[in-house]
Amino acid sequence: MTRIVIIGGGPGGYEAALVAAQLGADVTMVEQDGPGGACVLTDCVPSKTLIATSVRKQALLDAPSLGVGFTGGLDGDVGVAHVDLPLVNKRVKELAQAQSMDIETRVAAEGVEIIKAHGRLVDPQVVKAGERTIRADVVLVATGATPRILPGAEPDGERILTWRQLYDLDTLPEHLIVVGSGVTGAEFAGAYRSLGCEVTLVSSRDRMMPNEDADGAEVLEEVYRRRGMNVMGRSRASSVTRTADGVLVTLEDGRVAEGSHALMTVGMIPNTTGIGLAEAGVQLDRNGFIKVDKVSRTSAPGVYAAGDCTGVLMLASVAAMQGRIAVWHALGEAVQPLRLATVASNIFTDPEIAAVGVAQRSIEAGEIEANVVKLPLATNARAKMSGFNDGFVKLFCRPHTGIVLGGVVVAPRASELILAVSVAVQQRLTVDQLAHTFAVYPSLSGSITEAARRLMQPEAAIGL
Repeated sequence: MTRIVIIGGGPGGYEAALVAAQLGADVTMVEQDGPGGACVLTDCVPSKTLIATSVRKQALLDAPSLGVGFTGGLDGDVGVAHVDLPLVNKRVKELAQAQSMDIETRVAAEGVEIIKAHGRLVDPQVVKAGERTIRADVVLVATGATPRILPGAEPDGERILTWRQLYDLDTLPEHLIVVGSGVTGAEFAGAYRSLGCEVTLVSSRDRMMPNEDADGAEVLEEVYRRRGMNVMGRSRASSVTRTADGVLVTLEDGRVAEGSHALMTVGMIPNTTGIGLAEAGVQLDRNGFIKVDKVSRTSAPGVYAAGDCTGVLMLASVAAMQGRIAVWHALGEAVQPLRLATVASNIFTDPEIAAVGVAQRSIEAGEIEANVVKLPLATNARAKMSGFNDGFVKLFCRPHTGIVLGGVVVAPRASELILAVSVAVQQRLTVDQLAHTFAVYPSLSGSITEAARRLMQPEAAIGL
């Protein structure tokens, strides 16, 4: 029986453990924080739970435009929706713990041994887990990553925070300054603005989320500004300091932003130090990420790696797939190498931004030839009924064959809508096939089939 030891219990680790156990391997998973790892306990699950609450609050704020008002306030005044932050944070933490327990129950039911300890490699076939030494035929490293700390802006857990410290606050920040306008910064900035905080978003680039679809980022920034957020472009923070009752964020150009709290969202660093990688012959890149190939192999024989510690694409779905691929390959199963071109991603803002396949910038740069159609969500009947005015559906296809190359959806629950485009990309469907698929009327998904119909027309033009 093949002995597999997995260091790390996040999506890359526990999904690999499940596959390995189902294929008959003897599996041990070493995780010091708890099954699910940081993804479940401090990062993805808690943040999306908080965001779900903020979306509900924003829906209440938007309700009067649909003819829904509030009564029952003091002395007959109109009632006002409020946020009970301790209760919100309690729910966030409890849900994360419950999800971790569910994962533990599932993994244990498959016969996987779980060791709560710090794991490290002694050599490519020996893992030290706390006081135990375990010999393995295969080792999978899935240790994740940690919020990057900006020198001169070290978090104190009270006023200067990482996103892992937000859930210990007793009251909503009066004025939250979010440093970093990537995906994480944009998600938290939007959530806390909807919850009722004054928010300033500090972006070092011309626009929010510079690595994401430009049209989607433009829509979101417009929504944020309309909701009262202060978005500061071309503003790189050089330091963050505490004052008697708040923080000062000093920018490189000398300007100063003053708030009650600062949230640092300036990237991630891999958890690859102190776990014996160099001693085992596992090569890292210049940023400390583990080098892996398309089937998750490292430079050390029998050692694989998955998830954020590889820096391949920091998504839970990618981590899970890397872990599964590693196990399939190690156990001699048929396996397809990781294909990043088919990965669907989502930004959990309000509205959400989901994408799959080729990017608009690649088309504009002439790297890929494609026809493009973009339909504003405001023309969709279901969107009109629901009061959704912001967003769009964008679809890309090959000019001659009509094969769907990718797409972008900016809409409420875009994370659900993108599946149709993702299936089309994965299965190499054509716009004709997508256009001939029935969509419910009225529905937001109807815009996807409508976009496909537009691309069937000979006058569909590149860059429309």
